[in-house]
This record gives sequence, structure tokens and C-alpha cells, in this order.
Amino acid sequence: MREKSCCFTGHRIIPAEEREAIAKKLAYLVERLIVERGVEVFWAGGALGFDMLAAETVLAMKKKFPHIRLHLMLPCPEQADRWNERDAAKYRRILELADYVEYASPTYVVGCMHERNRRLVTNSRYCLCYLTKSNGGTAYTVACAEREGLALINVAHHAV
Repeated sequence: MREKSCCFTGHRIIPAEEREAIAKKLAYLVERLIVERGVEVFWAGGALGFDMLAAETVLAMKKKFPHIRLHLMLPCPEQADRWNERDAAKYRRILELADYVEYASPTYVVGCMHERNRRLVTNSRYCLCYLTKSNGGTAYTVACAEREGLALINVAHHAV
């Protein structure tokens, strides 16, 4: 199943002036992966920003491609406990609509975010990312994806 799977990783903050363009590129690239590469399973980590946008994109694509699946690889059940109500409600909605939910740890522990990120990579053949800086969790996950030989597509640098 890994051959037909794609994970997402990206920054929590997407500049407001770039959000619409990033969303359009993301939708275009997800559709291309489905049509041209036969991707059926999309793994998202459930974080704010790009992860949530990616999950919402897959859920929207299910209307056109009902066979695709959204799988969530989350660090721990408490991930959204300190989020504002609007973001937490969006997160809960995504969890309800996901086809599969897995946690890297049953509770928050140091390292559970990195474990989530490693599992996203090990379950995938493709990695669709939004990477604009060389440090942080997204850079860590992209480095893992490169080491594992995943086909990488950076939405931040992709022209549509």
C-alpha cells in the first residue's frame, strides 16, 4: 500500500497573502497524484496550518474521487487541547471524517511529534510538503523523506 500513499508535511503558519495560491497548488498536485500516480491514501499529521489544509483538500477531493482515503497519523490524543475553539472544531471535524486515525503515543511525551513525522514518511511513497525554511519539524520530516527515498514535491516552489 505504501506505493499508493502520500504524506503531507508543512509549516504551521502560511502567510495570509500566500494561502489561496498554496491551496490551489495543493489541490492541483493532489489531483495529479491521484490521476497520474494512482495514489489512494493520503497521510496527514493533523497540525495547524499546512497539515489541516492538506486534510481538508483530501476530504474535498473525495467528492470527485470517492476511492481515496484520508489517514491521520497524530502525535497524541491531546494534540488540539490548547488550540482556540475555531481551530479545535475544524480539527474535530477532520477527525470525524477521516478514514483512519492512529496515534504515535497514547499521551503526550517528548518525541511523539518526531515519531508521528517518521511514521508519516514510512507509510508513504510520495511526500507533498510546504517547506520554506531549513529548520523545524517540517525540515526534519522532509530530511527523513529524502533519506527514505520518497518522491518529494514542495508546494512552496511548484508552479502550476
